[in-house]
Amino acid sequence: MPPTPPSGIPRSPLRVAVLGLGAIAQTAHLPVLARMRGVQVIALCDNDAAKARSLASRFGVRDVFTDIEEMLEVADIDAVIVATPNHLHEIHVLSALKARKHVLCERPLGLNAKAVERILAAADKAKKVVMVANNHRFRLDAQALDAFMRAGELGKVRAVRAGAYRPRARQAPWRSRRAEAGGGAFLELGLPLLDLAGWLTDFPRVSRVSAALERPRGANAVEDAALVFIECDGGFTVTIDVNANYVGEGERLWFEIIGTKGSARLAPLRLIKEIHGAPEDVSPTGAATKDTAFIQSYKSELAHFLSVVREETPYEPPRDQVRVYKLLDAIYKAADEGKELRT
Repeated sequence: MPPTPPSGIPRSPLRVAVLGLGAIAQTAHLPVLARMRGVQVIALCDNDAAKARSLASRFGVRDVFTDIEEMLEVADIDAVIVATPNHLHEIHVLSALKARKHVLCERPLGLNAKAVERILAAADKAKKVVMVANNHRFRLDAQALDAFMRAGELGKVRAVRAGAYRPRARQAPWRSRRAEAGGGAFLELGLPLLDLAGWLTDFPRVSRVSAALERPRGANAVEDAALVFIECDGGFTVTIDVNANYVGEGERLWFEIIGTKGSARLAPLRLIKEIHGAPEDVSPTGAATKDTAFIQSYKSELAHFLSVVREETPYEPPRDQVRVYKLLDAIYKAADEGKELRT
């Protein structure tokens, strides 16, 4: 039986609150929402009242709160964007759904698969939209690659090879504590690549998982780097290599899909297809956007979320995230136990 669609079409403009005012809210959500039509950010909530007031003044936001429950009770909100520390995502999403608000939550949706299942059940009960901010799916190059793959242009997909290297940057202290962050380099850099791989390839059943994580000493430490190998039925494999303490020329991101008839890379999109026995570059060309891929992806993601809330776009509950997060759980378990896991 299909899920019950979200009920009620909110009045226009949609009234949105942003919960958690760290880097992603300041660099993506607030600047993008401030320029979008048909939406108004009417409330900000953060335990740092001075920061909240400063951002409210900068972006013309009416109300400031330091407590989510007070905000949900007082403010006239249609939707909440959750961008708080990782370990608070589940409780904050559940609070917003209980108050019958639509929710867009930054990654991770929860710290494990069970948390994701609880959130999906709460969204079904409230008949409200819940969406996780998998912004890589909304990149223009990823969207073009998805269309190319759905047409079967690469033949049978055999492998995904992906990775991200980032120089060490100053981060909030909670990000270095596993109990609060949930993980380190793999959760932050690897999870979006894992999700993208699953979205583009419709992961076959996973047969084995192995992972090597580079962690400082201490049970509560998070990893600085990770190398993950996943094998699925039929021989399809995924390798993800991430490093959040990279000493090199700068930030790197790669994502390649290898098929029997061709291959494709992102950042930028390159498509190579075998034609008459020889490899040919069939990469699409088009008008370039003035935005960075990061900002463009958030513009598209937020526009999609708001369109779903308005019931202009069909709602697809993120049930695929249960599978992604079960795989995430298996990756950390394999690393913790120091052995390959067979499923």
